[in-house]
Amino acid sequence: MAAGTSNYWEDLRKQARQLENELDLKLVSFSKLCTSYSHSSGRDGRRDRYSSDTTPLLNGSSQDRMFETMAVEIEQLLARLTGVNDKMAEYTNSAGVPSLNAALMHTLQRHRDILQDYTHEFHKTKANFLAIRERENLLGSVRKDIESYKSGSGVNNRRTELFLKEHDHLRNSDRLIEETISIAMATKENMTSQRGMLKSIQSRMNTLANRFPAVNSLIQRINLRKRRDSLILGGVVGVCTILLLLYAFH
Repeated sequence: MAAGTSNYWEDLRKQARQLENELDLKLVSFSKLCTSYSHSSGRDGRRDRYSSDTTPLLNGSSQDRMFETMAVEIEQLLARLTGVNDKMAEYTNSAGVPSLNAALMHTLQRHRDILQDYTHEFHKTKANFLAIRERENLLGSVRKDIESYKSGSGVNNRRTELFLKEHDHLRNSDRLIEETISIAMATKENMTSQRGMLKSIQSRMNTLANRFPAVNSLIQRINLRKRRDSLILGGVVGVCTILLLLYAFH
């Protein structure tokens, strides 16, 4: 019976690791898609000023379809991984070997943390993509209005060109600010992770010290004996030095 339950637990862990690996690859591809969308949309925006408004944005539409497809696949993988974690939680609650519960709970918590990180990363990337797409749609509409105004009136061409240049400067500034904020958030998350790791190490050291008080007392005795031996040796050396001095002067 124990062997059967152990095999069941190992099967769940294997499924969890496989789903985590698939999610990791999917999230990397998903992030690259969002990054390439923002870059390509910026290039398309600059190219639209010199091209006709009737040119279809095939690249953007294909990326939108890829985004929707990958988002559905990632959501399905997250749902499957959540189900596996729930099964692992049920197993730990019904396990009949108390000595293994601590190790099982540690493993389960590790998989839960990974699931939480992947879910957070997916929602963050998805939100960034939707914000970029919404902004690009808005800017595309404004750009078309400007182009139609330029084609209908030749007097304000110079003013419109200056407006477009200023618009590009604002977009570049916005992109730099977003990159700076992303770097700052990544730094904050890294520092938070390091702080948690240091706290975990400190708690483990305190646990070890509380578990082995005899080791601490033995170390203190060794230190006291070393100090006593040093004092005795110093006293002997001092007495010998005094006797030598008395012998030399007499």
